[in-house]
Amino acid sequence: MGYSSDVTDKEWGIIEPLLPIKKKTRPPVWTKRQILNGILYQLKNGCNWADLPKDLPPYSTVFWHYKQWCEDGVLDKIMTELHRRVREQVKKKPQ
Repeated sequence: MGYSSDVTDKEWGIIEPLLPIKKKTRPPVWTKRQILNGILYQLKNGCNWADLPKDLPPYSTVFWHYKQWCEDGVLDKIMTELHRRVREQVKKKPQ
């Protein structure tokens, strides 16, 4: 079961290369896509982090990644790339 805030396969193809590569320590329990879907769910619905649905990663994991990606500029980089692509679609200058 998905949520309206979940990224599509096409969207994921654009976003995935923009996310940081984790050092190989052990296999992750949750994929970056699941974590991003958790972030987008919270941002869209405005719920408390602790109120994320149970089929998404734990809120502590989602919030930790959200905080890290904000601090590292990852979310800004994603927004910039998506903005550029939308402007190209409507035949406007990328900036």
